[in-house]
Amino acid sequence: MKGILLISLILLLSINVSAQISPGELTNDHSKLEGMSNCTNCHVIGAQVNNSKCLDCHTEIKQSVSSGHGFHSSDKVRGKNCWNCHSEHHGRNFNIIKFDKNSFDHSSTGFELTGKHSKAQCVDCHQSKNISNDGLKKKNKTYLGLSTKCVSCHEDNHLGALGDNCLKCHNISAFKPAAEFDHNQSKFRLTNAHLKVTCTQCHKPESRNGRNFQKFTSLGFANCSPCHKDIHQDKFGRDCQKCHVTTSFKTVNKQNFDHDKTDFKLLGRHESLNCNECHKKGFTVKIAFGKCYDCHKDYHKGEFIRNGIQRDCKDCHTNNAFKPSTYTIEEHSKLKFALQGNHLATSCQSCHLKDNNMKFLFASSKCIDCHKNIHGNEISARYINDNRCENCHNEKSWLVSNFDHKQTNFELTDKHATAKCKACHYNESDKQFRFASLRPACESCHRDVHQGQFNNGSVADCRRCHTTKDWHPSKFNHELTRFPLTGGHSDVKCVKCHPVSESAGFAYTKYKIPDFKCSNCHSTK
Repeated sequence: MKGILLISLILLLSINVSAQISPGELTNDHSKLEGMSNCTNCHVIGAQVNNSKCLDCHTEIKQSVSSGHGFHSSDKVRGKNCWNCHSEHHGRNFNIIKFDKNSFDHSSTGFELTGKHSKAQCVDCHQSKNISNDGLKKKNKTYLGLSTKCVSCHEDNHLGALGDNCLKCHNISAFKPAAEFDHNQSKFRLTNAHLKVTCTQCHKPESRNGRNFQKFTSLGFANCSPCHKDIHQDKFGRDCQKCHVTTSFKTVNKQNFDHDKTDFKLLGRHESLNCNECHKKGFTVKIAFGKCYDCHKDYHKGEFIRNGIQRDCKDCHTNNAFKPSTYTIEEHSKLKFALQGNHLATSCQSCHLKDNNMKFLFASSKCIDCHKNIHGNEISARYINDNRCENCHNEKSWLVSNFDHKQTNFELTDKHATAKCKACHYNESDKQFRFASLRPACESCHRDVHQGQFNNGSVADCRRCHTTKDWHPSKFNHELTRFPLTGGHSDVKCVKCHPVSESAGFAYTKYKIPDFKCSNCHSTK
């Protein structure tokens, strides 16, 4: 009996002591720590609960506090005891975590909810899949374990190619566009026309590992070829910036561009031309340059097109100047109209300039095509048939005549044969040549010094006394007149009987004597 009582007393005392030592049951999460042997896991003997004891188990909190990140390292928590917020021994169902998500100030975690985050629900981010700590992932209800890095909640569209600091390019207001990105801080600054290019034109979307991917790094930009097609097909090398600028592809730096590398070297006047004078439609449009007339207007208006083939300008012209022509006299001599005599010294324009246009191909090569017929109707068709000037003239000089005067009714003999044509055929008063209108009478060229005394009708009959040898009256025979010279009269000088008279201001010898009385010449005294 005494033994039974002793055991009962001991059990009673044990129950009372335990009740006095433990203030109450632990929560479900801490229930495994029930029992006097586990008290020191949380309590320090002779002292209150120390934070270090809590952190020995809650290593995720310890790591957060040590790193200075998260809610438990904020000013609201720092310096407090854990049990101030998380007291125990209030029963299995006691809510040891005093947390109201509707009133919780998220900025105290060091991650303020702004922009699109301010509209997000807690569950949008606080999911086990987003927790990096595998131990915490097993917990159904926890707000711990999330990283402040964007990739902890958001899919990394760049597949790690740009690192994990998304805020270098994006902000929390919108993922697109990447408002924080400054292309000028990259290795390739955007200038001029590049500023108008959309990102996808250079950073083309592709598929990588079954996912959509856009490449932003490791792009080639040492030259333009990674983005631009080389329309020159590597003819000028790959340093496009030697000739082009970002203002416009069509703007070319002529100082750096070496046109000699093309199939058309710039020579002579071509060197000073503005590029746009030939490249009227820009540099991306190919232009023909095999023939001069590919660029130059056909000044000759199709004159040198034969059988559909046009003779090229370079046959007569050079790059230095359109004038003068390089067409030589030797080449001209091979034509039907060879240059001879004075034509050798005649300028090309004198013959080929017609109505302010140069003309080279003629239907005929008659003199009249270039020379005016100054004779008009003075020369009949008998002598200048079909306006053929060469019947009288040659190419050495217009003053040299080939005309045979025997063809006319007035043959040139004696003094007439040595006289210049102009002496008879040129009228000084009106500066005109006379041919057809010139009468064959002597007085047409010579003045009648006899004042009509020997006219035969209206024409002076000079040939009765004179010949073409000289003016002496070698044909005159006084014996054939009405007063033959006989006796003493044969030795008398002419002037004794034929006095000098004056008419119309001209002095002349009077040969016609009205009668032959002796008293007319001899005195009776």
